[in-house]
Amino acid sequence: MTGAMPIVVALIGILFLLFLVIRVKLQAFVALLLVSVLAGIAAGMPLINVLDSIKKGMGETLGFVAVVVGLGAMLGQMLEVSGGVERLAQELLKKFGEAKAQWALALTGFIVAIPIFFDVGFIIIVPLVHGLVRKTGRSLLYYGIPLVVGLAVTHAFVPPTPGPIAVAELLHADLGWVILFGVVAGIPATIIAGPLFARYIAQRIHVTVPDYFQVENPRLVHAKDLPSFGTVAGIIFIPLLLIILNTVSSAWLEPGAARSFLAFVGHPFVALIIATLLAFYLLGARRGYSREEMQKIATKALEPAGIIILVTGAGGVFKQVLIDSGVGKVLGEMMAASALPPIVLAFIAAAIIRIAQGSATVAMITAAGIISPVVTNLEMHGAALGLMVVAIAAGASIMSHVNDSGFWLINRYFGLSEKDTLRSWTVAVTLMSLVGFLVVFVLALFIAT
Repeated sequence: MTGAMPIVVALIGILFLLFLVIRVKLQAFVALLLVSVLAGIAAGMPLINVLDSIKKGMGETLGFVAVVVGLGAMLGQMLEVSGGVERLAQELLKKFGEAKAQWALALTGFIVAIPIFFDVGFIIIVPLVHGLVRKTGRSLLYYGIPLVVGLAVTHAFVPPTPGPIAVAELLHADLGWVILFGVVAGIPATIIAGPLFARYIAQRIHVTVPDYFQVENPRLVHAKDLPSFGTVAGIIFIPLLLIILNTVSSAWLEPGAARSFLAFVGHPFVALIIATLLAFYLLGARRGYSREEMQKIATKALEPAGIIILVTGAGGVFKQVLIDSGVGKVLGEMMAASALPPIVLAFIAAAIIRIAQGSATVAMITAAGIISPVVTNLEMHGAALGLMVVAIAAGASIMSHVNDSGFWLINRYFGLSEKDTLRSWTVAVTLMSLVGFLVVFVLALFIAT
């Protein structure tokens, strides 16, 4: 296939994918598989080769993602069920004080969303926001926006959450660099879109606790029964520190036993196994949970993880079909020849898909499939790939609106009208997206591909 046809095939495939997800409401896993098959056929691939690409793309992607997402889901479920998330939020609020509660909530969200899905962390912590609003009389947005932005930033930018894990695998990026740049970009994004924007918008939209949320969360009354702050914080940060240590040691240490050991314990598989086992022992077994109860907790955690794993695998299929059909090579060469830097193209691709179909995870995976040939052609590696992952995550976070389930979650728990949800939540995540991208764009100016 020569000329403009590969680009036509890729463009039609992406548009058809968006049509299936948005208008037909076809599940993203099925939609990605169907579009992958049709794109391969349209590109002139032999039918048997299309099937081989599906198997290869799914297998290579899930060999890594399934393990990491599964372990991360179990770790997060144990932190949730044990009350670890509540302890973290309460302790930070106590240390910061009511006057700086905004910053405590932003930091809580930033930490909590590393091992826990956005919606789960939000639902657990939002009663604290409601309690502060009842006590102070301030607009709910004054406390709520910092919390949701903190949650959204690390959910999108920092592994082991599914989005950045999937993109890192599709681009073959080192997770240590992704974590490092995700945190570096995430901190200013959280500050600007969280506490600072919240002070502005709370003066313009005053909203109280919705009438249907007038009952206090009963678990918060029994603070003495919650796990210690140090235990919870340690469990969350151990895998991150091990992964980063692996990345740093590979650059600073000579090959040998020490480097091999750090590479082993710092691999996401081992780091998350360690953290998950610690969580089930320290937060489960030592606090009275039976083996049967812990088994049910672990099994329950894998239910929402399953669909994320499958959608990610289907994204790997789409990428593989683009590569094997030759469409990806032509697309990558054209995008590489563009006047725009690759990191800008990555951000724009993810942003367009996000705005069109709503799901940040689907936007990340689809954009990564499109951008993968570009990074291959340019032979990008190391830190540059880490920046590309965060750029895609930033683009996929932009402009949450009525086609995003997160929009309606905020709308309901904050008691906002659709218009005010757009003025507050949508603007906040858009600020978060733009600030995060600006940081990685500036860093990319100083980091060679």
